[in-house]
Amino acid sequence: MLSDTWTSEALSKALLSQDDWHPFPKASEPDRWNAIPEPIRQAYTDRAAAALNHDWPALPATLFLEFARNGNRRNYERVSFGRRTTLGDLIIAECIENDGRYLDDIVNGIWAICEESFWGIPACMYMQKHGPGLPDIEDPVIPLFVAETVLLLSWAVYLLKPQLDAVSPLVVDRITVETDRRVLQPLRDREDFWWMGLGENVHPITGRKRRVNNWNPWIISNWLTTALILETDADARVEHIAKCVRSLDQFVDPYPNDGGCDEGPSYWGRAGASLFDCLELLHSATDGAINIYDDPKIQEIGRFVYRAQIADRYFVNFADASALVLPSAAITYLYGKRIGDENLMDLGAWAADQKRTTQNWSLDSIGRALPAMFAYQEILNRPPRQPLPRDVWLPDIEVFVSRDTAGSSDGLFVTAKGGHNEESHNHNDIGTFSVYVDGLPLLVDAGVETYTAKTFGPDRYDIWTMQTAYHNLPIFNSVQQLPGEEYRAADATYSTNDEGTQFSTDIKSAYPADCGLRAWRRAVEHKRGIEITVQDNYTFDATPADLQWHLMTPSNVDVREAGVLHLTPAETIENHLSAEGWVQFDPDAVDVSQEEIEISDERMSAFWGARLIRITLTARSPRKQGTFKIRISKER
Repeated sequence: MLSDTWTSEALSKALLSQDDWHPFPKASEPDRWNAIPEPIRQAYTDRAAAALNHDWPALPATLFLEFARNGNRRNYERVSFGRRTTLGDLIIAECIENDGRYLDDIVNGIWAICEESFWGIPACMYMQKHGPGLPDIEDPVIPLFVAETVLLLSWAVYLLKPQLDAVSPLVVDRITVETDRRVLQPLRDREDFWWMGLGENVHPITGRKRRVNNWNPWIISNWLTTALILETDADARVEHIAKCVRSLDQFVDPYPNDGGCDEGPSYWGRAGASLFDCLELLHSATDGAINIYDDPKIQEIGRFVYRAQIADRYFVNFADASALVLPSAAITYLYGKRIGDENLMDLGAWAADQKRTTQNWSLDSIGRALPAMFAYQEILNRPPRQPLPRDVWLPDIEVFVSRDTAGSSDGLFVTAKGGHNEESHNHNDIGTFSVYVDGLPLLVDAGVETYTAKTFGPDRYDIWTMQTAYHNLPIFNSVQQLPGEEYRAADATYSTNDEGTQFSTDIKSAYPADCGLRAWRRAVEHKRGIEITVQDNYTFDATPADLQWHLMTPSNVDVREAGVLHLTPAETIENHLSAEGWVQFDPDAVDVSQEEIEISDERMSAFWGARLIRITLTARSPRKQGTFKIRISKER
């Protein structure tokens, strides 16, 4: 999409010089910094004032080694990310106040980061030849947080170079030397980083060939920034941008034409939204010459995020995606403004209003904060609105959404998926569905726990959250779905009208080929204002020894009578309840049991609280061929 037109020769003519490229005001231009909304200014200066005379915490080798030794990545990340967050706050606060009182702390933070052996996190050491353990400084690799670090340092130079030079000219020199050694030179010389998509594109952990994921635009947005700001050789600067464009095509070209993010809406924030970061950098660095916002695919990628909203902060959360999301107000608004989509702009205004209501004015990393703070007043001036489309069908990733009434969370909401089991952040969950009632969760996807070494390692599918048996799906003879692109749905159908929505797909091929399953057709129907039905038609080669359907809920489960479950509201997290609803089925077909799944994990408990309940419907007399239907309604 990009590289055919934007060759090195074309870029050399279009790129603005470093002197002419001026995307944001520098610290020496106080008028525009004074125009930033006061709550945002105050939030940054308050955090920076609290960090005066900051004692930059150490990052010892033993802390780095915890990941290799016991799989814990959070302890190192808290310290490393904390360093960078504090430095970003100090930089922005110095630009706002422009009086020099934060400069020494900024220099200390820059120096501390430059002295780190590795700018990333221990979970990414699989990328180096030595593998997990301590970083090899002679084998610089570039995963996400190396790229995020160099982004932070690059913006420090752009915004504060004269002020840093006044402390010592060696500060910027140190940033330049470390950046070239650790980042720009490897990116210039190598094409084998898997996220580039330029080599064989075999993932170093799974060993499987796959299209690139959110790492691609996320890292490229940082790479573009660094090359634009810190690469002083004009020819080398052009070559970096050309390589970025070529690599970004590996993300855009195979991306589904429907704009669907198979990683989920929370990962859209670093997939489609990072693509927008890249396109904005290219647009500004060429004075608008690179502009592909009229391309239908680019527009559909932006629209995905509001199409995946359930109600308020609840979003469709297949795979590792989070159930509760607050999209970037600035990204959604500005993306919508570029493509002329009022719904996307309205979602941005809604997200900004959420921050205004909670007084949480954190604006993400500095690369996201800069465009946000200079656009925020415009966003806050727009009336907030959740678009909440009535119907969504994404035929490429095979996900549908259906609700009772457009623009309203009242009543029934259902989403289900087909797809395949090699999607990014995949769970073995083909055919699963979720149901919300009045904007509250009733039957859900559990999501994912805090990342550990196991999450992205060869034992990923030993984790309960990744398994078919902990999704709203059937299992038989203890057989579950398997990972891999060959394990997929087939023959998906979809239709919708004012009365309701029908979706069906064959999920047989998601299970092992030799498991004895001949056919399994799952149909999900939404009758607006009435009920949702999930019907399975199945055929085995021989009668299975056991057959079960599982349903995951955060609600309390009351077995009122045979064939009737009354799900009642339970507190999930503070100020959040689950939904009330009814689940009905043939009382003669299955026995009902339930188990409480205790949640102690920090990440998952932030969505569901202390527990989820898994309902198991076990066939009393499994048959070689049969039909089973579940009816879900707001009222009995």
